[in-house]
Amino acid sequence: MASPGDAFPAADAEKELNPGENKNFEVDPVSSEVATSLQIKEQIEAAEKKENEKKDALDTIKSAILVSGIVVALAGAVFAIVKKLKEK
Repeated sequence: MASPGDAFPAADAEKELNPGENKNFEVDPVSSEVATSLQIKEQIEAAEKKENEKKDALDTIKSAILVSGIVVALAGAVFAIVKKLKEK
C-alpha cells in the first residue's frame, strides 16, 4: 500500500505547541509577490486619486473665475447701455 517514502515528515512537537516561539517563518513567494503588487497598486491609485482631486479643485477655481468675469462683463455692458440711453 504505502511505501516508507510516502510517509509524512516527522512533526516538531515543540514548534507545534508553542507557535509564538518560532521565529523562522517560511514565506510563500507567490503570495508575497501578490501582496506586494497589491500594495503598489493601492499606492498608485491613491496618488492618482489625490492628483484628480487637485485637478478638480483647479477646474472649479477656473470655472468660478470665468463665470465671475462673464458676470462683470455683462454688468459693465448693461451699465454702458443704460448710460448711453440716459444721455439721449
